[in-house]
Amino acid sequence: MDRALPLPTLLSQALVAFIIEFDNEFEHRMPHRTTNHSKIGSRDGPWLVSMAMWSTCMRFVREEGVPIGKLEELARTPTNLNGMERWGYVVVAPDPAGGRTKSPRSQWLIRATPQGRMAQQVWQPLFGVIENRWRERFGKDEIQRLRDSLWALAGQFEACLPDCLPILGYGLFSRAPHADQEHESASSLSLPALLSRVLLAFAIEFERQSAVSLAISANVLRLVGDEGIRVRDLPRLAAVSKEAIATSLAFLQKHGYAVIQPESAGSRVKVVALTPKGRRAQDNYQRLVPAIQQRWETSFGKDAVRGLRKSLEDLIGEPTAQPHLFDGLDPYPDGWRASVSKPDGLPHYPMILHRGGFPDGS
Repeated sequence: MDRALPLPTLLSQALVAFIIEFDNEFEHRMPHRTTNHSKIGSRDGPWLVSMAMWSTCMRFVREEGVPIGKLEELARTPTNLNGMERWGYVVVAPDPAGGRTKSPRSQWLIRATPQGRMAQQVWQPLFGVIENRWRERFGKDEIQRLRDSLWALAGQFEACLPDCLPILGYGLFSRAPHADQEHESASSLSLPALLSRVLLAFAIEFERQSAVSLAISANVLRLVGDEGIRVRDLPRLAAVSKEAIATSLAFLQKHGYAVIQPESAGSRVKVVALTPKGRRAQDNYQRLVPAIQQRWETSFGKDAVRGLRKSLEDLIGEPTAQPHLFDGLDPYPDGWRASVSKPDGLPHYPMILHRGGFPDGS
């Protein structure tokens, strides 16, 4: 591909930047705990999680509770319910008013814990808070044009996709259950919801024609040159966590797309190299992404697709420079991201894992 960033990369980097800024603010405002440190007064606080846990779970947990079997229908995508229970946000139990001593688990109710209710109160206004920051930072008209250009595509989708990217499962595939389209307006959706729907639609179409997910193709296959690449360099170059890279490499090895071997005899440094099958998958990624964009121009309108590209490129800036999106990503001094190295870039596809839903797989 040429120097211009592919459309899914532009969508991904805008979405990841919004989520990280959102998560940093949630972390700052919400008492919580993590492996390395806890926010003051949060010894019994819930485990720190990302926006995905609001979008796939806590958004739908009302005071009266929500049946387990109803949650996925509401969210239009699965959540990590076991994690949310373990991390202190919800409790799952039979409905005490149900009158049945042994009701099926699908009828059990998910209720927020006191910490979960506090998290809901912190999460709810943050979408508006961060979007208003973006309007001040990038320009009110520019963000409105971005919203309009996203809806110009999302409003044409036949399926009603979730308002977030699904948590990636085995192989890091992005498939999500479909529902019939509902009557909506662009104003009813947050900016990350619009970004997520368009990006997910692209990923689903890509993965119908690729045996390797868009997440692995964009973040790992893309980076492996003819001489291979050091495994330890991949997290920095891909701007995703070591765990996300390890999961990707395990899939590629198991299915014959890559081999990992010492850099030289006796060396502890590991290098990943693509097999002929892996090279074909890499070529498929490089061919398929622009082909899908071209098909979208035919299906949704050339002006709509190119208008979206223009809005995203204006937001992100030159592909050879650090994205303008970094301007809002400095963490608070007490945040966990302040204790790790700042990434050189942003992922070419979000790595949203069960570990807490962070967009870089952290």
